[in-house]
Amino acid sequence: MDARTIIFYLLAATVIGGGLMAVTSRKIFRSAVFLLFSLIGIAGFYFFLDQEFIAAVQVVVYVGGIVVLILFSIFLTHGSGEDMKKPALGRAVFSALAAAIGCVLTMYLISEHTFQGSGKPALEPSAGNIGAQMLSVTEYGFILPFEVVSMLLLAAMIGCIVIAIKVKVPEQKVMPKIKEETEPVELEVVEELKTEEV
Repeated sequence: MDARTIIFYLLAATVIGGGLMAVTSRKIFRSAVFLLFSLIGIAGFYFFLDQEFIAAVQVVVYVGGIVVLILFSIFLTHGSGEDMKKPALGRAVFSALAAAIGCVLTMYLISEHTFQGSGKPALEPSAGNIGAQMLSVTEYGFILPFEVVSMLLLAAMIGCIVIAIKVKVPEQKVMPKIKEETEPVELEVVEELKTEEV
């Protein structure tokens, strides 16, 4: 077993283990941290495949954007250290079945299609070429994924704002209890007793 195989298995264990811990942890802060490790492992796969630009985008968009926004929203809520409710058995079974079906479907699609290289030389990874491809509308342009990522960041920011909003319960005005007028009657009785004694 060579070093590349060991690195691959370490990255795979990081991604899968972080994902499993993120969905099974009872504390929301720990779930976010485990998600962070899983996304860093995916960026490590991109570095492993010599795709430095995609790895940098993974780190900047997901690790530096989405997870940081999630952590900020967790810190702004009151129940960041409390245990989350245990999911119902039906939801847990449905989630496991959905994950299993998605895994089987992904493996089927990968096995049915062959991925062949284009044979064209790769572009030089300079800032000019990356910017031109990022904003290009041609066949190999990335303007659509660029806009989708911006929409994803906007949706994450709106979600964090919604989570962090504190719901204010209106104060209820309580009417003071009206005391029964018993004191004047007692005073009158005392005054009558005093006059009789005199």
